[in-house]
Amino acid sequence: MAHPAEASKSPAHAGLSAPQRPGLRLPRPRLRRWLLGSIAVSVLAGAGLWTAVHRIPWMGPLVANGLRSVIGTENVTALEETAYAVEDHVHRLFRKNEPPKTYWEVPEQAPAPAAPAVQEVVAAGAAAGAAPAPGAPDAARAAFRPKDVGPSHSAWEAPGDGRWVPIVDRARPEDAPRLYKTLLHPDPNRSWAELFVVAVDLSGVDVHLMAGSREPAATTEEGKGYARTAKIPEAHRDRLLAAFNGGFMTEHGQWGMRLDGVTLVRPRDQGCTVAHHADGRMQIAPWPRMAADEGGMGWWRQTPSCMVEGGELHPLLRASEVRNWGATLDGNTVIRRSAVGLDREGKVLFVAISNHTTASAIARGLRHAGAWDVAQLDVNWSYPKFLTYEPGEGGALKAVALASGFEFADDEYLGKRSLRDFFYLTRKPPAAP
Repeated sequence: MAHPAEASKSPAHAGLSAPQRPGLRLPRPRLRRWLLGSIAVSVLAGAGLWTAVHRIPWMGPLVANGLRSVIGTENVTALEETAYAVEDHVHRLFRKNEPPKTYWEVPEQAPAPAAPAVQEVVAAGAAAGAAPAPGAPDAARAAFRPKDVGPSHSAWEAPGDGRWVPIVDRARPEDAPRLYKTLLHPDPNRSWAELFVVAVDLSGVDVHLMAGSREPAATTEEGKGYARTAKIPEAHRDRLLAAFNGGFMTEHGQWGMRLDGVTLVRPRDQGCTVAHHADGRMQIAPWPRMAADEGGMGWWRQTPSCMVEGGELHPLLRASEVRNWGATLDGNTVIRRSAVGLDREGKVLFVAISNHTTASAIARGLRHAGAWDVAQLDVNWSYPKFLTYEPGEGGALKAVALASGFEFADDEYLGKRSLRDFFYLTRKPPAAP
């Protein structure tokens, strides 16, 4: 005999399990398919967004800045770090036996600098009062070539690692090179980690700083009224050699900047400062070491703590947990980075752009290349870049990337105003007779 409670159930519901009752929940097979479909769509959408961010120059900044306004900077940081950690895990799984790559041909024998006899003739002419003809070779400048350093370690070595190759000035190919480039593979655990380094002869090159149209966002009253050109001035384009990215957005650390006699963001004592003095000297040092000389600086730009100071690696770069070199992404995050360094005498500027590196790897790589003091600049996929310029159709300058895989436009820093700050390099003007 049926239990009274069972007998009271309606025929329509008797013997049916709870998931089958109308209005309660989806049947299990349908629920499983729905969940799997949602996961698949999320994965595909995430993969598509990640691909777009890494392949469309404006997508990365747009997505990151949009998300910051919705979910906050810290949450975006966590998402970025997680995404890069997953990417690095995949690379370590599938690329662990991949040999390191090369990006340019390295000659067996580096070309000899300009012959001393030519230099002496030009120098003698200058001493006699003869001015160099416009566009004439700059043979009177002392020959420049950095010393080859070889591979950064024995674990990974591509042909030509650590050997300096001249970057020809396409507008004045007869000039002795002012810029040299080399490639290093600085991470013993990742053969695909790459460091592109450019050595700049400061005896023949001027370094300029330009504020972006938006960044660094001014925090001073005088800075808020500063007129931002945000692109390379026309007056400097006939001497233009190269350009490269600047530092972090203001919200990512409040790192200071001053140029043209205007402070956009006040300096922080913790900041590593890249400074250009009125007498032409460049300096990279913690702010307290140079603050007293601020009045004699033409411009300065701050970054997080110096990665290398006086030839010594920052102690935190030896720690297992590093969160110093990026308010957006920490030092252990494997990402694209950029940095600048100076040799011990302050005569050579090193500019480095990397792929898939930690903060420690780029710092060690630059120190191996010859840098005595090192400051990190911007990070992430879209921002770091080093561009040279050559005459294009009709004589207009055209940007050329140091290596493939970097995001830029043909008129980068020339046409459309740059949202972010940047540096650019020009040939020093001829000395007055």
